[in-house]
Amino acid sequence: MKKTAPKKTPVNKTAPKVNTSAQKKPKEAPAAPETKPLTRRNAAFVAEYLKCRNATQAAIRAGYSPDTAKQQGSRLLTNAAIRALIDQGHNELIEQVKQETGISLERTLREIARIGYFDPRKLFDAKGEPLPITELDDDTAAVIAGLDVLEEWEGSGEDRRLVGYVKKWKLADKKGALDMLMKHLGGYKVDNEQKVDPIASLLARVGGKSAIPVQK
Repeated sequence: MKKTAPKKTPVNKTAPKVNTSAQKKPKEAPAAPETKPLTRRNAAFVAEYLKCRNATQAAIRAGYSPDTAKQQGSRLLTNAAIRALIDQGHNELIEQVKQETGISLERTLREIARIGYFDPRKLFDAKGEPLPITELDDDTAAVIAGLDVLEEWEGSGEDRRLVGYVKKWKLADKKGALDMLMKHLGGYKVDNEQKVDPIASLLARVGGKSAIPVQK
């Protein structure tokens, strides 16, 4: 009995079709809108605004009508080019002031600390007499916010004569300085995270008592 060879399955040699419709070209980013060059009046507005930080007054000084200056000032501040020039000018002004005056975060914190940690005993000598201001150390002198000088007179009429002065130091606010330091150092973080329990608040309103803050 003869064996018959199995039939071969025909192989499709044609290349698979590629769905070109699914391959979309990436969308091109929309072109940035063209910015119109600033006019002389726009530039004048920027310069005046940097001086006074008031849009209405800057618009008037730049040549806009006082009747529409408020609307014009608000409109000009929404212009991206004008806003960028204002921000640039403001930053340059701050840097100039820093260089001229020596303003820095470190120096500011140091001055606040001098006030916060001020020791009033440094205002007096060993005998308890007030020291002349020229003899105060730098930390103590930094706390002096002002000085009132009162004249003392004796006699009257032609016999009236000056016998001395009464000097009163005005000291900076120690509590305010400590408060600023606490905020900078995060010392009030625990207090800020406290919340009022809603049940305790409800009971307090019913009973006429203040709510009790509870920790998270």
